[in-house]
Amino acid sequence: MNDMNSAENKFEMSAEALAHLGDGRIAYVKIIRSEDVRALFPQADVPQMAPGQKLFALHAADGTPIMLTDSREAAVANAWSQELETVSVH
Repeated sequence: MNDMNSAENKFEMSAEALAHLGDGRIAYVKIIRSEDVRALFPQADVPQMAPGQKLFALHAADGTPIMLTDSREAAVANAWSQELETVSVH
């Protein structure tokens, strides 16, 4: 019996190849908490926010943060306007 979950059938990708996967074309939306904004966007002039707020960060495929918003729809719309395809990550 062929087990698709066995180690011999798994596809392996180098860290470098994974880092460049979807360069410039793929993005993902990540839910973050307001306390994490300064660490993700250190160069931004971040207004004071109450702790525990749920926000949405749009990231390039390599993890670089692109934008921050309070709605998932706005993050996806921004990706679309920049001709980026959003993917689901788990």
